[in-house]
Amino acid sequence: MLGPPGSRPVNAVTAPNGTGWRLELSTTNWMGLHLITNNYLQTARRFLPLLLAVVGYDSLLEGLRRLAGRVWRWPARAGERIADAGSSGIWRVLGLCCVMVSVAHGADTPPSVEAAPSAGDSSNQPQLAHFVGRTVCRQCHLQEEQHWLNSPHDLAMQEANEKSVLGDFQDARFDYFGTVSTFFRRDGRYMVNTDGPDGKMRDYEIRYTFGYYPLQQYLIEMPGGRLQAFGIAWDSRPASEGGQRWFHLYPEKPVKSQDRLHWTRPDQNWNFMCAECHSTDLKKNYEAATDGYHTTWEEINVSCEACHGPGSQHVAWAKESDGKSYPAGSDKGLVVKLDERAGASWIMNPQTGTAQRNPAKQTHREIEMCARCHSRRGVLAHEYEYGKPLLETHLPQLLTNGMYFPDGQIEEEVYVYGSFLQSKMYQAGVTCSDCHEPHSLKLRAPGNAVCLQCHQADKFNTPAHHFHPVDSAGASCAECHMPPRTYMVVDPRHDHSMRVPRPDLSVKLGAPNACNQCHQNRTAEWAAEQVKNWYGDTPSGYQHYAETLQAARTHRTDAESLLSVLADNADQPVMARATALAALSDYLSPTSLASVQRGVQSDDPLLRLGAVDALQAAPLPLRWQLAADLLQDPVLAVRVAAGRLLTTIPAEQLSQEQQAVLNKAIADYIATQQANADRPESLANLGGLYADLGKWDQAEAAYRTALKLQPDFVPAYVNLADFYRLRGHDEEGEKLLRQALTIEADNADVMHSLGLLLVRAKRQDEALKMLAESARRSPDNPRYSYVYALALQSGGDIEQAIKVLEDAHQRFPGDREILYALASYHHENGNPFAARLYAGKLRALSPQDPAVQRLLQQLQE
Repeated sequence: MLGPPGSRPVNAVTAPNGTGWRLELSTTNWMGLHLITNNYLQTARRFLPLLLAVVGYDSLLEGLRRLAGRVWRWPARAGERIADAGSSGIWRVLGLCCVMVSVAHGADTPPSVEAAPSAGDSSNQPQLAHFVGRTVCRQCHLQEEQHWLNSPHDLAMQEANEKSVLGDFQDARFDYFGTVSTFFRRDGRYMVNTDGPDGKMRDYEIRYTFGYYPLQQYLIEMPGGRLQAFGIAWDSRPASEGGQRWFHLYPEKPVKSQDRLHWTRPDQNWNFMCAECHSTDLKKNYEAATDGYHTTWEEINVSCEACHGPGSQHVAWAKESDGKSYPAGSDKGLVVKLDERAGASWIMNPQTGTAQRNPAKQTHREIEMCARCHSRRGVLAHEYEYGKPLLETHLPQLLTNGMYFPDGQIEEEVYVYGSFLQSKMYQAGVTCSDCHEPHSLKLRAPGNAVCLQCHQADKFNTPAHHFHPVDSAGASCAECHMPPRTYMVVDPRHDHSMRVPRPDLSVKLGAPNACNQCHQNRTAEWAAEQVKNWYGDTPSGYQHYAETLQAARTHRTDAESLLSVLADNADQPVMARATALAALSDYLSPTSLASVQRGVQSDDPLLRLGAVDALQAAPLPLRWQLAADLLQDPVLAVRVAAGRLLTTIPAEQLSQEQQAVLNKAIADYIATQQANADRPESLANLGGLYADLGKWDQAEAAYRTALKLQPDFVPAYVNLADFYRLRGHDEEGEKLLRQALTIEADNADVMHSLGLLLVRAKRQDEALKMLAESARRSPDNPRYSYVYALALQSGGDIEQAIKVLEDAHQRFPGDREILYALASYHHENGNPFAARLYAGKLRALSPQDPAVQRLLQQLQE
């Protein structure tokens, strides 16, 4: 079904540290910039441009003489391509595409790059198999069809008719914050009178049902081939459970016609948001020229070939074999052969009471096939290619803040894949169909029995293990180890990370726990004490990274070292290790660089992808040294990540062959964005890429098209305004930013960008007010406090600047830029003791950095 309340499309654009602005340095080789660490150029890319904007060139040069730092030479503009970090938490999916940290280089722009044939587009490849339909499959697989009938896959989408529609359409009325919608029948059709895109009440026909239980949504056809998911759904649970009623998916506040969550808006569009996973052989067929869809499907629901792939070759094999024997290992003409359970057995270990798979699982075809839809992910290709690895066609969400709690438990509606990859079951070789019958999707055994397939009953299904009455909720394996979280108001989804309950982490980090989910009248401290009393200590379980991810999110002083340890820990889930690598982009230094290098060289594509994300904080030569080989990675997601990372490598630094390889990766990146050309996020990404390539007309056109598609898409305003800054048209940028504030008046990212623009315009009082407001509205963003303090200092109010920085330091004790500024400002303000104190904290963070040592030496002189 459509995403959860407040959700965003999976290819939305975000920015590191939540910044909402783009900075670039003019094409001058600035010298004397004191860097905190050799490879920590994140500071340089942010600190120097801001100094130029706030202090001015003369003051900057004087400051550089005082700082007497090391030389940074690179014939480039340093900067960050930022799109959005909106208050609603837009999904970060494709780090390379969505977080664009780059160095543009004017005359050194690589040759023109055009999009390659769309990634995953098989139109110019021989079609070896085609879809035949369920009626052909059922001729030999009648039993499987009987299991599938009336399953969630069967009922995923249907035409609206007497059989499929569950809701009350007998002139039922639903009042939503004063907007009264009426559900009724007309000439046999199902209708609703409700508010349309302009807020006016009109009659709309329900064309399709969407889902079945515990709720059913309805699709309404709109101009341009669009199907829109209506925001009022039918609660299909029994009345005894509160069902058999109409309810709104966003019950907390009114969603009016101009709200991006309104049913008529792009975020509720079936063609992009839902269609791929509710029908078989879905082709979106979006036409950018007309901004319209000609979406088609082979079968309206999730049928046989949605999982097994097009079946014509399998049918041909069946006719040829005629039931005769076939060689072992034969694929039987199947495009996707889901045979990983074949020949495997689970042998009970009497010492542990847990079974072990024999032989060990070698592939992940089944899990990755399911993950295509049962994951929070972005789409990389125009058309899905059956049998390809997941990262060839999709990009799953990492354990990012807002999506997952710091211990990895599900927070937003992230579905199953990201949590299951964290589980000990996944590491042991369990697949989806070990627990679920793959056609009916029901559990293979009821209740605890599904777990007791592999876990010895007399060891685990007993009060000696769970300390609760038999058959109570506390004795349920799933309730304790897979606690549900409710989405879409009435739909509980089980967390598939299958973890040991940790109320002690609730005490430390605020993450939820299964104990207090039942015992809501008790505190987490009480639950933690109960667990300790039962087991004699605090069970730690399999997942050991909650403290690490929390340290990264809060900029603790030990974040870098903890992230490096997690990234290197092969005993921990790859999903968590990849998240740790990606998070190192905020902390990268010589201390953690070795971990990133090992990630680049890993056999696992998710680790390679995380390492590419980490390298966005590295200087260009180091990026090329470590990531150049990934331009020819066998996995598309990694190739395009590397291409975007290395986009701005100067052409004269590369051989003709190297440039050709880079251009191909960039072209593949363009194709991944064009696969989602119906979304403003992808167009904003393309705008950033074209700007980095010096293709100014194409960059502006991409941003303008993004705004045409979605006029309230604030990130495009911010990046287009920055584009105009690059072109010397700040007056146009100011108009855009002020227009953005009429759309989102409390958007800290827009305020920050506008504040920097006002600094450049030498309107200091206005700039300070805007920067102060951005810092106030985004207290979790150290960048905004840092920038505000820098502006205060440049205006002569060093006391207030220090106060802002010290307050920020309390919230982000490991932020190096804040520490560096505090050491410098205290020194300038005549407080050498405080200056040495903060410089000492810097040394504790980067003990091997000679730059920090020199800073300490200078402060002692």
